[in-house]
Parts: sequence; structure tokens; C-alpha cells
Amino acid sequence: MEQQVFGGDKAKRPQRPLYEAMRRGFFGKCPHCGEGKLFRSFLKTVDHCHACGEEMSHHRADDLPAYLVIFIVGHVVVGAFMGVEAMTNWGLWAHLALWVPVTTVMSLALIEPIKGSVVGLQWAYYMHGFGGEDDGPSAHG
Repeated sequence: MEQQVFGGDKAKRPQRPLYEAMRRGFFGKCPHCGEGKLFRSFLKTVDHCHACGEEMSHHRADDLPAYLVIFIVGHVVVGAFMGVEAMTNWGLWAHLALWVPVTTVMSLALIEPIKGSVVGLQWAYYMHGFGGEDDGPSAHG
């Protein structure tokens, strides 16, 4: 396996498969083994994988998944709204009746897969405790 240098101490660690880890996270599976569940409830990650034992409690996805969802949904909905507006003569109530539910459903459908992908990215790059280091006392604060 190819070696890649990570971290300030220049310790050599095996390179983890980024795409595979993010894909597994996207589908709610452990980024390490792909077998165990990543989430115990909506947006709450498990403390550790029940299949391989990989520790998950120290991940720090923070607000990145929400920002990515806003970015994706915003571009899709605004583009679709402008296209519909250019082709129809709908009133404001019709646009609200369509775009508010579409925005809500898309956001709720994307937030967990995107958070899983972010956790997979952190695992693949040995970030936030996934490399065995301690992030300090404010790691979950």
C-alpha cells in the first residue's frame, strides 16, 4: 500500500481511500469497514462501529454539512425557480406552494448523506482524532 505523509510530525500512515470512505459515509455506513451503521438516529453518529470497532465519537463535522446542503439546494431551487418563472405566469402563492416544500424535502433528504460523507472525508484524511491524536479539551464543545 502506498504511504502518504500526514500531520505536523511527518509520521507515515497508510493512505486511506477517500472516495470509498466518502461513498460509505454517504450511504450511512462506517467509512472504515463499510459494514456497520454510521448513524444511531437522524444526524447522530454512533460512538463506535459495531462491526469493526472504529471510534466515531470524536468526529467534528460541525456546520460543514449544513453549508453544503444550503449550497446544493440553493443552486437547484433557485435555478429551477427562475426557469419556471421564465416559462409561466404563476402567482406568488403558486411559487410558494411549490418551492417551500421542494426546498424542505431536498434539505432533509441530503443532510444525513452529506454529513456521512464529511465524516468519511475526515476518516480518510486522519482528521479530528481519526489518526489516534487527541484534539484537546474543546474537541466536542
